[in-house]
Amino acid sequence: MSADKLAAITQSGSFMKFCHHCGGSVLQRIPDGDEKLRYCCDSCDVIFYQNPKNIVGTLPIYENKVLLCKRAIEPRYGKWTLPAGFMENGETTLAGAVRETSEEAGARVIVRENSLYTLFNLPYINQVYLFFRAELEDLDFDPGIESLEVALFKESEIPWDEIAFPVVRSTLEYYFRDLTRKQYPVRMFDIHYDEQHRINTHLISSSH
Repeated sequence: MSADKLAAITQSGSFMKFCHHCGGSVLQRIPDGDEKLRYCCDSCDVIFYQNPKNIVGTLPIYENKVLLCKRAIEPRYGKWTLPAGFMENGETTLAGAVRETSEEAGARVIVRENSLYTLFNLPYINQVYLFFRAELEDLDFDPGIESLEVALFKESEIPWDEIAFPVVRSTLEYYFRDLTRKQYPVRMFDIHYDEQHRINTHLISSSH
């Protein structure tokens, strides 16, 4: 299920109908001592808390080129992106990013110290994105089932008008800017929609 679809279903209030514990009906209400709508079971009084989803990925580099994947799934079918996806239970953010790189790009990467590069808060769809800088171990990569193509791009070759997501575009723009100085600070951003439904990206924190 796509990140956008999952967020839409969750926000619509139709995501959960039955209790996972007793099978009773689940409704949305504000529990005592709380201030937010939660899914609550009317039979056994269990409260189900829903929290933001973490999406993790890498910025795979080889000789100042970046490895990108052309998406074979919605949303943004046919657009280019960095290899990334939802974290799984029981794994770290970095392990998830490396796994997604293998699954989507068939690539093996070397991750060194201080690899965390960009973090994006997307409260309007309840998501957090984290990208790690990584080096390609070799040029033996192939598209996974969620990718149509996988290719290396120099800055001048990147299909900027065909980038799938604002978080990916921002990460790429900052990388090539940092590349000229050989300094790669960790940056955190908040992303919001304005009244005209345009996406605004705000830099909140930088390690340099």
